[in-house]
Amino acid sequence: MKSIQRGTGLAIGLLLLTALPLAAQAEAELLRLVPSLSEIEVAVGESVPLSVEAFDAEGNPVGDVELRFAAPRTGLHVRDGQVTGREVGRYAIHVSVIVPDGPRRVPASIYVENPPPGMPIGPAPALEIPVHVTWPGIETVEVTSPSATFHPGTRIRHRARALHADGTTREAEGVRWTSSDPEVAQVDIHGFVTALAPGEVAIEASVEGVTGSVIRRVEPFPAEGLTLRSDVDEVRTGDVVRLQLQAWDSAGEEVAAPPAEWSYQHQPHDSIMARGAGAHVEEGVFVAEVPGVYTVTAMAGDRAARATFEVHPRQVLHRAHLVGRGEVTHDRTRDFWVFEGLDGRDYAISGSSGFAYVWDVTDPGNMIRTDSIFVDARSVNDVKVSPDSRYAVLTREGASDRVNGVILLDLENPANPAVASEQTAGLTGGVHNVWPENDYLYALSGGQRYVIIDVSDIYDPRVVGEYAHPNSSIHDVIVHEGIAYSSEWENGIVVVDVGNGQWGGTPEAPVFVTQVRFPEMLTHTIWPYEEPSSGRFYLLASDELWPRVGSPLEGYADLLAFDPETGEGGRPAHTGGYVHIIDFTDPENAKKVARYQMGEYGTHNPWIEDGILYQAYYEGGVRIMDVSGELRGDLLAQGREMVVYKPYDPQGFIANAPMVWSVMPHKGHIFFSDANSGLWAIQIEPREHRAIF
Repeated sequence: MKSIQRGTGLAIGLLLLTALPLAAQAEAELLRLVPSLSEIEVAVGESVPLSVEAFDAEGNPVGDVELRFAAPRTGLHVRDGQVTGREVGRYAIHVSVIVPDGPRRVPASIYVENPPPGMPIGPAPALEIPVHVTWPGIETVEVTSPSATFHPGTRIRHRARALHADGTTREAEGVRWTSSDPEVAQVDIHGFVTALAPGEVAIEASVEGVTGSVIRRVEPFPAEGLTLRSDVDEVRTGDVVRLQLQAWDSAGEEVAAPPAEWSYQHQPHDSIMARGAGAHVEEGVFVAEVPGVYTVTAMAGDRAARATFEVHPRQVLHRAHLVGRGEVTHDRTRDFWVFEGLDGRDYAISGSSGFAYVWDVTDPGNMIRTDSIFVDARSVNDVKVSPDSRYAVLTREGASDRVNGVILLDLENPANPAVASEQTAGLTGGVHNVWPENDYLYALSGGQRYVIIDVSDIYDPRVVGEYAHPNSSIHDVIVHEGIAYSSEWENGIVVVDVGNGQWGGTPEAPVFVTQVRFPEMLTHTIWPYEEPSSGRFYLLASDELWPRVGSPLEGYADLLAFDPETGEGGRPAHTGGYVHIIDFTDPENAKKVARYQMGEYGTHNPWIEDGILYQAYYEGGVRIMDVSGELRGDLLAQGREMVVYKPYDPQGFIANAPMVWSVMPHKGHIFFSDANSGLWAIQIEPREHRAIF
């Protein structure tokens, strides 16, 4: 097949020859880009049309120019001629000319006639269109609290949420709170309602001239005494404690527990110099992030109940040591997969710019490259192997004929896989990610849908189904027990039955189940995780922000760009984003309960096994975390990190710049791919073998 060739050194050499210095390329043409809107104002969740026309230096229309529209993902979504607001703020859309495939040329310069302030008139690399994203108008205001019944002396916080006409919401700001009868209940500027006397009262919240209200009843206090029970006296940081509030009448009989206000006190183990207490308590659910002695208090009416317990450090730190490497320093390494082959030996397949490399990793300390496969693609972005190790999948983006699609490899001889077939039907616009489930393959198509392919015969694959969510923008898909979870950037997580059967779905006829999204999410990758000790089912959703914005260290503008002729220079990446932990035990009531966030690094691909999260954290390296037990709060602050390993390589594609793409445990070793240095294997040492901590 013309698009797939065997090769090693020769093919790599040809690839490097295309990286010509800019001086050797043709002179750039000068274009004038004229947008339909010179500046844009759009509300969150709403869209406005945008088009851009190109003219040459003589003013003639240029119809065959392909343009790229770039904008901050956190604030804007630009696609198919529409600009959609995501987050309130001021941004800019940059419009540049895409260089055609073939011999490399200098991108066309853009002549800017009416530049924004600070930008000179004349040639520039891109046209800049300012965008102001505002809030849409408020349709209604919703007021909520944990309980509708109160008792004199009880204080419960109420919250106001603004709803827009399209059903989207935001936490209300500048709320004006009022009580219809201050003698029954009073409310402060923060929404805390204090019940004073029996009766009925309306609590109102006004936002931007729109008012919402709820009716609350204040009833006589039903109990003579309160008791707070806990099943534990000692826990570790990060352990969730569920407290039970019990109420008793004058006869000693238990009655329904009244609504309560929860708080805690903290005494550090060491001294007054200890870090301030970090903990969460909500409706009797408590988790601590700092060691010490805690007293949790539940107050209802004029009575209070307390429970005290001690919180110890989690103590999960381990050492890790390097076992071996499969070096790739002439190019960037993308995804990889490690597996046991049908011959009983262990292998890994890694992707790069137009190549897939096959490694024998039976001895991780001596990885041997057994084969390479040249692929007509700018990037072999994703590599996956079926659970039965029968076939591998290589994804293609940026093929010279723009057909892209996927390549199926026959792993009967895993050291030297044979190309079984190409699948291009239904896979337009590039395939960024795939997920194999033995007889079925789920492949993304241009980021707009995923196509379901019957691969029971890998030499004759057949498209049997697909799923496209409205306004879809998919980055990844993973299938777990017949449920497909797709990562949809600002659309969050889309859940579809593709064979579970509970909602009647099959691979041939997928059925939508639900959608999970939170305003702060920018979902890049998902991992479903059933935690055995608590019985809770979680979705771990990783963001991806590139470049990182909103922090003091946003980039490295003073460093030189990479020079392919000399091999010197290169800016390390500067990414952002974190892992959102969503309790999905009840799919109809998904709740974000925890986070795992590193301030200066962004997340990429995860793996979870036996209560341990293996997280590729780009510049932050490989980060291995204890995720056992019920999860709540700030996992990093709780001391759950077990190992951090950063792969520095002075000979890397960019020297000494860790950029971990994916990580995967296999037979006691942790394998991971680093964009600048290739494949690595490390091993965690048992805690009893550590020297000191």
